[in-house]
Amino acid sequence: MLRLVKTSMDQEQQVHAFLKEWRERDERIVPNAVDGEASDFETYVKAIRAREVRAENVGWVPSTTYWLTDGEELLGAANIRHELNEQLLSFGGHIGYGIKPSARGRGLATKQLALALEKAKSLGIERALITCDRTNVASKQVILRNGGVPDTPFIETDGTVVERFWIELKG
Repeated sequence: MLRLVKTSMDQEQQVHAFLKEWRERDERIVPNAVDGEASDFETYVKAIRAREVRAENVGWVPSTTYWLTDGEELLGAANIRHELNEQLLSFGGHIGYGIKPSARGRGLATKQLALALEKAKSLGIERALITCDRTNVASKQVILRNGGVPDTPFIETDGTVVERFWIELKG
């Protein structure tokens, strides 16, 4: 059964395998909240968990990171930002998510985003912003399948077009 779980000390081997797979494929790890040096695993876990509360003068909003699991295997990760700042309103939104390369193409991202939206709702988020690069057709489909309503795209300084979608969580 698929579920989202927070980062914990008993996931060390699974996290190392997850990160290794992305790095061997030379892909940017998504969400970037899980991309870090994990050789000192206790520090890695503490850093991820510390982001759940507001920190003064750090430059980020509080966020909670979850791993998508099916049993023991980590299939993906989702990072839920509890609020938006100006940057996240343009790019990033409330939820960043990714499925590891070997687990793609099985509909897991759609299920992962649905589970992350439930978590966002439990945090009091009534309307979630989800973004993706225009060229990421798979991610756009995941967002649309979860009720995403297109909003005005954002164009980065390098010309990259970021698609923006809102999903209502009330009710």
